Amino acid sequence: MRGHQVVNDPDYVLDDVPLDRERHQLLVRAVLAVTDPAGLVPADCEQIALQLTGHARVVARDVEQLVEQFPECDGRRVFSEDVLERARELLALPLEPTLRCAQGRARIVRDLYARLDRLSTPRPVPD
Repeated sequence: MRGHQVVNDPDYVLDDVPLDRERHQLLVRAVLAVTDPAGLVPADCEQIALQLTGHARVVARDVEQLVEQFPECDGRRVFSEDVLERARELLALPLEPTLRCAQGRARIVRDLYARLDRLSTPRPVPD
């Protein structure tokens, strides 16, 4: 049986660890689908929140790198900076062993991936 280890790297020491996007997006969907707070035990909620926090920080870094390529007046940059600021604020909150906390971290990851995709998709050139 192969296990997984959660990486908590707030100082980005492990800067070049490849993201397992699909696995984390599945986790995000699964956590957001839980409607009963008793559906997950506190220890699981805490572990999920910790894992998603680390992942969100790495995705946020990737979004920041893309944002820097856009002019300051570009709407994609302005909106992305708002998303990043909100993510930073939420990630700075202490972790709690609750479903609410785990779902909050899941929403952050979901929103950051949405931003990353928007920034990575080329805009159509007008005729």
